[in-house]
Amino acid sequence: MNAVYTDYADALFSLAGETGEDLCDDLAVVQAVFREEPGYLDLLSSPGIPLSQRLEAIRQALEGRVSPTVCSFVKLLCEQGHIRLFDACADAYAAMDRAARRQVVAKVTSAVPLTEEQQSRLVSKLSALSGRQVTLDCAVDPTLLGGLTVHMDGNVLDGSVTHRLREMKEVMDT
Repeated sequence: MNAVYTDYADALFSLAGETGEDLCDDLAVVQAVFREEPGYLDLLSSPGIPLSQRLEAIRQALEGRVSPTVCSFVKLLCEQGHIRLFDACADAYAAMDRAARRQVVAKVTSAVPLTEEQQSRLVSKLSALSGRQVTLDCAVDPTLLGGLTVHMDGNVLDGSVTHRLREMKEVMDT
């Protein structure tokens, strides 16, 4: 079952394919606007404010900053009462775009920050493993004690010391 945000993202992705537009950067701009001004979504979703005023607020905030297609998309979500789904729509669109470009984001968590050389080697190995261009989204979690975990394409590669210790404990408990 498709979620509503996926339907919107799919429609926008299809439109972008027809027009040849690359909308990822513009969608990220709108996401940043909503993150910087959390009350903005409350305003845009408020039934107490006339729709015409909400649409005008979108126009003023986004016109000249993003493409007319993205501005119209935000207005459509507002008109349909789905403006709070914008972030999920933008994320789904970005995932569709990455898949079309044979790109994937690997979420890497390590006990200490990875050096540029380590990141480069990891990108090479993950690209060879997946057959796609890999971008890393790195985070640090000192509770791992050492090693790292990689979340990519719904799979988890857990090479953390914490995971190894847990495995050893299970073997010893049996």
